[in-house]
Formats: sequence, C-alpha cells, structure tokens
Amino acid sequence: MRLISIFFARFFARFFDKNFKSFNSLKNKREVIAWSFYDFANQPFTTIIITFVYSAYFVDYICPPGVNGMALWSMGISITAIIVSILSPILGAIADRGGFRKFFLVISTWLCIVATACLFFFQKGDHIVALVYLIIANIGFELGTVICNSYLPQLTTKKNIGRISGFAWGLGFVGGLISLIIILAAVFLLPMVFTDSINVTEKVIRSSNIFVALWFAVFSIPVFFLIKEKKADSLTNIHIKESILSIFKTFKAIKKYKVIARFLIARLFYNDALITIFALGGVYAVEALNFSYIEILVLGVVLNICAASGSFIFGRVEDKIGPKKTIEWSILILIIAVQFAYLSPELNSIGLSKHLFWLAGILLGLMTGPAQSCSRSLMARLTPRDKINEFFGFYAFTGKATSFLGPFLFGILVYNFSPQAGLLAVLALFIVGYLIFQTVYIDKLNYRYILSYLVIVLIIMYELVYLFSPEILNIF
Repeated sequence: MRLISIFFARFFARFFDKNFKSFNSLKNKREVIAWSFYDFANQPFTTIIITFVYSAYFVDYICPPGVNGMALWSMGISITAIIVSILSPILGAIADRGGFRKFFLVISTWLCIVATACLFFFQKGDHIVALVYLIIANIGFELGTVICNSYLPQLTTKKNIGRISGFAWGLGFVGGLISLIIILAAVFLLPMVFTDSINVTEKVIRSSNIFVALWFAVFSIPVFFLIKEKKADSLTNIHIKESILSIFKTFKAIKKYKVIARFLIARLFYNDALITIFALGGVYAVEALNFSYIEILVLGVVLNICAASGSFIFGRVEDKIGPKKTIEWSILILIIAVQFAYLSPELNSIGLSKHLFWLAGILLGLMTGPAQSCSRSLMARLTPRDKINEFFGFYAFTGKATSFLGPFLFGILVYNFSPQAGLLAVLALFIVGYLIFQTVYIDKLNYRYILSYLVIVLIIMYELVYLFSPEILNIF
C-alpha cells in the first residue's frame, strides 16, 4: 500500500510541476496544489453522500414505510455536528503543540473512507446501522476538513490567500462535478445494457459509496506526501492536558480579538444555514417537488458547475474588494435563493414550481463557494500566526457548535408541518448571520440597529408563515 501511495505521490508531483502554470511564481507550488487537491478529493463525499444521491436513497429506499427518513437524516447530521464541535478545538490545540496535524489528517481521512465504503452493504430496513456509519464517515470528513484548513496560513500570503482559497474551493466543486457526471452516466447508460433497469439504478446508487471512498483515497495522497510538516513529538498526557488547558485560555483570550469573535459568531449562524442546505437540499427536492434520481443528479451537476465557477471567479474578486464585501453579497443572494426555494412548491398549479427551484439552485450554487472560501481566507487574515491551529480549531468549533440546530429545527418543522416550513429555519439563520456580520469591523456594537432589524425580520417571517403555512399559527 505504501509503494502504491509513493507511486501516486510522485505522479501527482510531476503532474503539478507540468501544469497549473498560474502558480509558477510560488516557491511552494507543489504544496499549494497538493493542499488544494484535498478539496478535490473530499468534495464528492459532500456532493454524493450528504447532499444529492445517498441522502435521497436513504430517505426514499433504506427507511421502511412508517419511518420519517427526513427527520432521521436530520438527526444524524445534528449528532455529527455535536461530536465535531467537541473534538475539533481539542485536535487543533494538540496539533499546535506536538506537530500532529498530518497524523490526525490521515486518521480522519481514512475513517471517512472506510465508513463510506461500508454504506454499500446496507439495504432496506437497515436505516439505524446505516445512519451510524454515516455519522462516523461524516465525523471523519469534518475533522479532516478542519485540520486541512489550518494549513492555509502557512501556505499563503495576504496577497494571494483569496486566490488560493478560492482555487481550492473551485477545484473541490470540480471534483464533485466530475464524480456526479460519472454517476449520472452510469444511471443513464447501464439500464440500456441490462433489462432490469430499476435494480440497475439501485445498484449504481449503492455502488456510488465505493466510488466515493476510492476517489477520496486516491486524490488525498498528494497532501499526505507533498505538504511539509514539522517533526512530531511523542504524544503524551502532557500534550493532552496542555491542549485542554489551552482551550480555556483561548476562550479568555478571544475577548482580546473582538473582530475575530464577532466574525465567528456571525459565521456560526450563516454557516449553520449552509450546512442545513447541504444536508437536506436534495431531500427537499425529492419530498417537496417530487424530483427523480436522475433529476437530482442533473441538479447536482448544474449546482457544482455554478459552485466551481463562483469559487474561481469570486476568489479573484475577493483579492480586489476584500472578503467582507464578498461574504455580505454572498449571504444576501443566498437569502433570496432560499426564499425562491420556499415559494417554489406554491407554483405547482401553473407548472413553474421546478423552474423557480432551478433558479434558486443556480443562485445557491454560485454563492455557496464564495461564502465558504472567503470565510476561510478572512479567518486566516485575522488570525495571529502563533495561534493558527488553535484558532482554526475554534473556527471549526463556531462552525459546528450549533450546526446541529439548523438540521434539528428543519427536521422538527418538516415532521410537524411540511418541507417548506423547514426552510424557514434556514432563512432565519442566514438573516441573523448577515446582521451580526455587519458588526464585524464596528468598534462599538449598535444594539439598537441589530434589534430593529431583527424585529423587521420576525415580522416578515410571520407574514410568510401566515401566507403559506397558516396552520402553524394555530399553536399561538
């Protein structure tokens, strides 16, 4: 296995040297491209497993009649978020002191790979054990992402951080796009060869788990071999104790970094909304708009094309106008997109429901990448060099600390009312995140400003509920 990995590492190194000419000016070109390829490697997990393919398959097929698969899937995402929010700052602090970043990156990556491959074996009625393995795989994915993000400041400068961060996000969406096209081609072509088209489609969906695991295993190799890491000390109890103590110190020290604190609080909300969309967007399309598997796959392809384009374009835009304005515009457009998705089932009577949802999906795709990549680069710009891993651990912590809330509220609203009602939770999280983000660079918080806008938002949301889900008001 090591010989195979070394072979792939050398192959990628030569490939990086010959291509990506726009990065020839960088002395650490190999490291930058290798780091970016980790997004290329892990994006199919989010795209195929979490958002579009396996989520719909879990709700539609694995869960037997009488089981609310949408609510169960929401619970699984929520459990993942709670565990990751606890582990990520601890791992970040340990990596800071002992040089264990690459060790934890390898472990978390292979945890995700193995658990994802195991999803292939579960069929109808195996919803509980399938959910357990999904949670394990998702924990590995999220922790790997946290650790990989912490490399960004050491690989970049303030002049090129936006371009490199945007390039990595864009490359990730390209990976998701290619993987979706391969699955879509298999769903289209294999039924032409085999007579039992229904079973063939089901087998392709199941086999996509093996495909994602192999993809992740191969394309994560460059980051393991080409990124330099300081020599690790022996892991002892002292490292663990110091790491835990450092977390409490960071909680106290974060008060000195008011800009970072406000940004992390704002991101806590709008990132929670993004997580909810990623986890339940495909399921919403199936439940609220009766999308077929092929329509879901096509939707995934289009959204990834838009996401890749948005990441590449806005990575350069960010370097010109700054991450703050880029994030602001991203959140505003995402709010509009969620409103379109919310209203789309209401146009079913005139045959325009899917058209409006497609417009919402395109807007979501375009702005999802910039919102995430610019957040990552803004955090890197604001973080002191000696606090890189520790603060990035808290970056992940604020991204995950309440990330169970969005899927949880979504599931509760869906279970009691309708899939449309679930989107109200997403809309609220985006709006609150946007309002708090407005205070990031303000020396003194204007609480009246925030409160007045929150009141307006509540009134608007109340009117939306009254117009489209009047039964909800019966609880008041």
